[in-house]
Order: sequence, then C-alpha cells, then structure tokens
Amino acid sequence: MSSPCPIEREWIFVDDASRDQSLSILKELSTQFGFKLIEQNPNQGKGAAVIRGFQEATGDLVMIQDADFEYDPSDVPALLQPILDDKADVVFGSRFKKNAPQIHRTYHYFVNRFLTVLSNLLSGIYLTDMETCYKIFRTDLIKSMRLTSKRFGIEVELTAYVAKVRARIYELPISYYPRTRLQGKKINWKDGVAALLHLIRFNLLVSSDQAFQNLPERYRVSSGE
Repeated sequence: MSSPCPIEREWIFVDDASRDQSLSILKELSTQFGFKLIEQNPNQGKGAAVIRGFQEATGDLVMIQDADFEYDPSDVPALLQPILDDKADVVFGSRFKKNAPQIHRTYHYFVNRFLTVLSNLLSGIYLTDMETCYKIFRTDLIKSMRLTSKRFGIEVELTAYVAKVRARIYELPISYYPRTRLQGKKINWKDGVAALLHLIRFNLLVSSDQAFQNLPERYRVSSGE
C-alpha cells in the first residue's frame, strides 16, 4: 500500500455491513498490510462509519476516502501540503474548481452546486464544493466535534462546524469520476431534501458550545471577532 504521501500513515477501514465480498477481502488484506479493520453491523450509514473512523484515528491529521473509486488518491499529497506547510487546518478537495477535471452527471452537479451555495450563505465561508468527500482536518479539531449525522448529512455537519471556529481553510481542485446508479450510487433525492434540513439545523440551530467539546484554544473565536 504505497503512495507518494511524505508522511507516516495510519489506515482505518470501516465496513458498514457490506453485502458483497468487501469484508472478507479486507480481512485477508489486513493480515498482509496490518491496517485497522472495524466492522459495523447492522448498516448504520456513511456518517456513522466516518465518525467511527475519526474516533479510532491516532495521528495528527485525518481524512476520508470513499471506497468507490470516484476520488483519486493521487490528489492527496497536494491536499496535504497546505497543512504540512502550516498554512491550513482544514483542506477541502473541490470537484468544481475551474482547473479540476470535470466529469459530472447533470442532476448531481446542479444539486451539489445549489447545496454549496446555500451552505456558503448560511455558514459564511465560501466554498465551491461543500459536499466533497475529500476533506482533511487536524485531528485535534475533528475530535472536538460532537458529530451526530448517520448518513450523508455528515458532509453538511462537518462544514457547518468548521465555519463556527477560527480554522484556516484551503480548497484545492481534485479529479472526480462519478459512478452511475447502476454502479451502486446510493445518494438520491431524499438525501438532497435531508441536506436542506441539515443545512438549517447545523448552521443556525446548533451553537458552537453544542457543536464542540474541549475545543483547543487556537480554534476558539474571541468575543470581538
């Protein structure tokens, strides 16, 4: 499991009650590569799997990688660099920045852009891709978040909480190769409606005190800001 990332890595795989052969393959590979494998049964959703992975992480940085090959791991070193240079605390990988290779399904493209614009208005931070999977965080920030989303609302919740603190945020272009529904794409219109409710809830109805516990001092927003 080699990659050009110039840092020591910890691999955590969360199997959320897969119905194919994923779990058996992961068990076999874990003996060879020594990564941490976590089983969740019954299925609890993407958000629950992400939160469990965050809880298990022990390194200084943490990021999410879906297992469906829509995102290219070769983009990760460039995303890490602003944090390694101590210029950022959070990095978003955008599928929609102008110099990103864009291969999009029309429906999902417009839904994602609409949700991102609404997120920008409610959160006060400007992004081009709020729903992106590729988000990298300093671990001390992510572990202070009281995350609750079980499904795809985790992307909204993470972004809303980052906007509540004094975190330095970068956004860089990434590659994207979307799956079709025939290939197993699970997100649908119901998730879009739920995202609207999540945007209102996590941005407007959840206070910073409710969103965080033991937040490191460097991320705290002073009363004058």
